[in-house]
Amino acid sequence: MRPLAAAVTAAALALLAVATTSPEPAAAAETVSVSTAAQLKSALAAATPGQTIHLADGVYTGNFKVTGRPASASAPITLEGSPNAVLRTSSGGGNVLQLTDADHWTVRGITVQNAQKGIMVDSSDHVTIDGVTVHDLTMEGVHFRTSSSYGVLKNSRIFDTGQDGRGMGEGVYVGSANTYSDTSDHVQILDNTIGPLVRGENVDIKEGTRGGRIAGNRFYGDGLTGANYDDSWVDIKGNGYVVEDNVGIGTTRSGFQTHQQSPGWGCGTTFRNNSSDLSGAVGPGRYAIEVTVYDAATCPVTVTSDNTVVGGDGLVNPGIPVSPLGGGPGPEPSPTPEPTPSPTPSPSPSPTTPACTAPAWSASAVYTGGATVSHAGSTYTARWWTQGETPGTSQWGAWAVVGTC
Repeated sequence: MRPLAAAVTAAALALLAVATTSPEPAAAAETVSVSTAAQLKSALAAATPGQTIHLADGVYTGNFKVTGRPASASAPITLEGSPNAVLRTSSGGGNVLQLTDADHWTVRGITVQNAQKGIMVDSSDHVTIDGVTVHDLTMEGVHFRTSSSYGVLKNSRIFDTGQDGRGMGEGVYVGSANTYSDTSDHVQILDNTIGPLVRGENVDIKEGTRGGRIAGNRFYGDGLTGANYDDSWVDIKGNGYVVEDNVGIGTTRSGFQTHQQSPGWGCGTTFRNNSSDLSGAVGPGRYAIEVTVYDAATCPVTVTSDNTVVGGDGLVNPGIPVSPLGGGPGPEPSPTPEPTPSPTPSPSPSPTTPACTAPAWSASAVYTGGATVSHAGSTYTARWWTQGETPGTSQWGAWAVVGTC
């Protein structure tokens, strides 16, 4: 009997352990369902890492704010709903949704409308805006500012912005004008449809920002007003951006532009595989890619030969080189490490990663895409133009690690 009793006791303890470690109650507590504006405001004010706030279909009227509710990569906070979950202001003023000090938030699926500005991201890193619809605004649609880095806007629609006609209706705005302290770096704008009736640049990238990516988007320039120099789909005044695989239709002048607000900015952008239809553009200087400042050594810009243009005056303005596919005009050494000078193979096994034969990284040097350096026992290749960014500080930064050495 004693062995049987012991077995029964062990089985009971095992069942108790399963019951006490069941994850179901915790998982159920992570979703907060809301159906009114008051409930939404309460949920935003009390949001905790790992939580999902789910909006029922309906209209939520107000100015909705998240302040000081950061999450983490392992436990993000998600605000989600269908396109029929509509956030709008009552007066058409202010921001519909404001995220401040709200790292690692995701906003997914909802519609934002009827305000001065749609979604404002302030001092918040790693914010993802996915599959939203933003429209009916007097100013811009989505804005990453006050050093909000590593943001992502993807799979979204932005249209009918800048209704006050002042040329302040950008679809997406990154950084702040006339300041270099707003380091909203590494923002990605991916696979969105921006336009029609965006009465400003579809994407406006400000000085002081670095290392973003604009890819796979469809731009419409039918809303451009010409006010405040809004005469292109994309205007880049930051450094080290990659603009690739976009399609633009209709513009008042050019498709993609770079500008320099002060020396050292508006540099290092790479334009690859973009398609520009400039039909209807008027006046001189109608280029698919218009580069206002170019210097191969100090302010490079790479335009590859797979960019295409219909209409206008050509692919790129005179004096700007067009690089073959996979290449660039950069003055940096070849990205292939130099071979070992000794003709006799080392008696030890050959490493699977390149040796530290690349030049040592320098904080003061300017590097273009494809440049190779060594730093702290590893070899790195530059993804784009960069200066002063230490290799290895970010997996999403300008430097891609090749291997140890």
